[in-house]
Amino acid sequence: MSSTPPKYWFPAKQYGWGWGAPSTWQGWVVLATFACLLGGAAMVFSPKVDAIAFLVCTLVLTVVLIGICYAKGEPPRWRWGKDQ
Repeated sequence: MSSTPPKYWFPAKQYGWGWGAPSTWQGWVVLATFACLLGGAAMVFSPKVDAIAFLVCTLVLTVVLIGICYAKGEPPRWRWGKDQ
């Protein structure tokens, strides 16, 4: 039985903590959906007119994106480059 390593949608950044650009089409769909929903939120809740609603919507979308990155991305940890 061969065990294949999991295919992460979001690889870890080379330096620092967090994730880099998506490495699969699923990751790109998630990122594009996030961008479209954020643009839609800017149209529905104009940041100049309804800043609080736009801020709340942005916060919710960002939390969802981070949750997806956490679930489908490489485990986050502090990285100092390729040596680790």
